[in-house]
Amino acid sequence: MANSKILTAEQERALRQPIDEYVGGIQKEIDALRKDGTTKVVECQSAIAGIKRDKTLSKGEKESEIAACEKELAKAKAVEAKNKDEISKLIAKAESYLKENFDSKYYNAVKASCEAEKAEALAAHNERMAELDKKHKAALAKTSDSTEIKEENYVHKNRISNEKLELEKEYQTIKDKKHEAYSYKYHLIDMLRLSKFTFMEKRAQKWENYKYTFNRRNFLLQNGLYIAIILIFIALCVITPIKKGTPLLTYNNILNILQQASPRMFLALGVAGLILLTGTDLSVGRMVGMGMTTATIIMHQGINTGSVFGHIFDFTGVPTGARVVIALLACIVLCTFFTSIAGFFTAKFKMHPFISTMANMLVIFGIVTYATKGVSFGAIEPVIPNMIIPKLNGFPTIILWAVAAIAIVWFIWNKTTFGKNLYAVGGNPEAAAVSGISVFAVTLGAFVMAGILYGFGSWLECARMVGSGSAAYGQGWDMDAIAACVVGGVSFTGGIGKISGVVTGVCIFTALTYSLTILGIDTNLQFVFSGIIILVAVTLDCLKYVQKK
Repeated sequence: MANSKILTAEQERALRQPIDEYVGGIQKEIDALRKDGTTKVVECQSAIAGIKRDKTLSKGEKESEIAACEKELAKAKAVEAKNKDEISKLIAKAESYLKENFDSKYYNAVKASCEAEKAEALAAHNERMAELDKKHKAALAKTSDSTEIKEENYVHKNRISNEKLELEKEYQTIKDKKHEAYSYKYHLIDMLRLSKFTFMEKRAQKWENYKYTFNRRNFLLQNGLYIAIILIFIALCVITPIKKGTPLLTYNNILNILQQASPRMFLALGVAGLILLTGTDLSVGRMVGMGMTTATIIMHQGINTGSVFGHIFDFTGVPTGARVVIALLACIVLCTFFTSIAGFFTAKFKMHPFISTMANMLVIFGIVTYATKGVSFGAIEPVIPNMIIPKLNGFPTIILWAVAAIAIVWFIWNKTTFGKNLYAVGGNPEAAAVSGISVFAVTLGAFVMAGILYGFGSWLECARMVGSGSAAYGQGWDMDAIAACVVGGVSFTGGIGKISGVVTGVCIFTALTYSLTILGIDTNLQFVFSGIIILVAVTLDCLKYVQKK
């Protein structure tokens, strides 16, 4: 006996028919009122845009035709304004009817039907599975030959797999039916309002679409690592008060984490652009050391105690503000110079960035160490940090520098031609080249942008640490920057990544390091934690890539 709750296609149409007739009647009235108003306005505006693009018309012909269209447009706008209130009343009337009747007289019945259909499908599936199991046991009982038993087990396994796939197909069909019923109300509203939805309606549709497209395996691939890290942080938040007698997530600790993350954000944003092109940069740490040394020398408190190629620099005669600007420019120029070299060899000779940036790393470290004898240059002028990154009521403004960098790089990636080309080249350089994109220019541009960000980052780090620049400073920062990008979802397969992911990755690694340090975990063991996280992140990234293939 068929389940009475399950609706046939005819019954479902019968439930929806009154809604279609009522709202459809109102829609016809609205369309009639819009015919010489809103509809005509859209037509005239499209016509004007088409005339402006038409290169076969002379200037005089364009002006004449546009004037005629504008005359029609003015009339249409007048009709639109005249009918606006009446259309609004009709829309409100239709929406009021939908609010009162759509769920109660249609959608709830469809939803109940889908649930009943799903239960019936599962029951039928269980019956078929039991029958398969029965047949399998009977077949095994009839034979003692090991080869035949092996073949029967293999066939049975395939039958079970096919049966599960059939159930999934049935579930998907039911899911589609329910989603279609839910979306139908917004289809009617879309027609009434010409695609103008309220904020809550947009959120409701997004949530429904998320539930409709949700896949547990994909969800775990996308977010499994974050879930694991959140659980680790929860564990650390529980352990820290027990071990150290102080809570981990205090206002000051959060500010300290963000303060430490800010200079690293610049480095990660730079590396992210290169990873987007299936590249990397092994010279980031040495860039930081070079930038820190340069900035410390220029902004040094008094005459420099250390020398560069045997020469001792004295910038005390230069105004402090000018020294700050010169230091920033010097950091940017030096970092950009070296990244441009790596970028040129990568773009021109198709050299892998691993090689070109490793060469940079060795050259930079060698030059800076040889020039400075590896010594630290001490502190910068004490007033400079308050000029660059003052604290406002205890809030470290270095965080605002990082926020500005995030906003600028986000804009470049998402709103500029260069950013779109960056994704295109990273995704498929051959296809990008065929479509007219200069792969050389995009690759070199990504390295130049990285150099600018490295320069800014090292300059800010110098201000944060009040100097202490040396060739050895920044060791290991390249791995932190790359790891932050990978954890943040910037894929080494190219063309995949978001700025929000980079920000998340940097905050995760900085917070984890800070938390483990507070707990007194040995630095060497912290490297183990970082390595495991990187390995898991890249594994998940590879699984996502294999799944897409």
